[in-house]
Amino acid sequence: MTVLAPALRPGDTVMLVSPSGPTRPDRVARGIELLTGWGLRPVLAPHAYARHGYLAGADELRAADLNAAFADPDVRGVLCTRGGYGAQRVVDAIDMAAVRRDPKVVTGFSDITALQLALWRGARLATVHGPGVAWLDSRTPPVSAQSLRSALMTTEPVVVKRSEGEQTAPVLVPGTATGVLLGGNLSLVASSVGTPDMPDLTGAILLVEDVQEAPYRVDRMLTHLRRAGVLAGLAGVAVGQFTDCADDWAVGVSEVLADRLGDLGVPVLGGLPIGHGAGQLTVPVGTLATVDATAGILTVSPGVT
Repeated sequence: MTVLAPALRPGDTVMLVSPSGPTRPDRVARGIELLTGWGLRPVLAPHAYARHGYLAGADELRAADLNAAFADPDVRGVLCTRGGYGAQRVVDAIDMAAVRRDPKVVTGFSDITALQLALWRGARLATVHGPGVAWLDSRTPPVSAQSLRSALMTTEPVVVKRSEGEQTAPVLVPGTATGVLLGGNLSLVASSVGTPDMPDLTGAILLVEDVQEAPYRVDRMLTHLRRAGVLAGLAGVAVGQFTDCADDWAVGVSEVLADRLGDLGVPVLGGLPIGHGAGQLTVPVGTLATVDATAGILTVSPGVT
């Protein structure tokens, strides 16, 4: 059964953590400004600005920040500053008993997909796939901010409509399907195969998006998922933004997605502004969703209660 954390309310403390790559203080400052404007009380985790090469500090420091946030009863939300790389290195150290004792809103995307899959495995916690706190107004304009705020602070269903924007992949297989929305960043879903965190996608709606992956690499990841059998029982697919996913070959990423997803016998809704592109919108993951590919609409049950 899916576990929902309480929705954030004005006055709530949220801890800003960096479980993956090192973050930029100037962008986090802009995110703090937004969160404060919503009435929240953002607090930086002790090692939020740490750096160890391509990681936001040593593994033990990143894990300690996550566990401190999950254990502190005053913290009501755990908001990731950015993705990058590194969450898979620390997810096995998460105190899942603390997560289950006191479920909290967790938000992030990209590499944070690894954390979200681990929390689903260990606590059946629904999380929020949305922008990091290291905010960049040119990529995440007011529509992105409002989408994140609504997902974190209201219990309204999330409705995302198909877009013909240049950042989206317009693959489409008509039909309607309902199931739990799981997934996120395709690279992280693919690299979770064979780990305890790879969810059973039977009856699920798979969400996929990615950035800076050449079409042949997207092909490789989807082919791997097919050969591993994890796509065999899907109810449907929600395809988000595949940003900067081009190379010098004539085959584009949209063609690859249509080829690798189009014959699964389930509805596939592409063109969703979810992912690394401009105007990124927020959706819960781990809650019931309906893909209406014919109408071009993804409707997701709230990720908070």
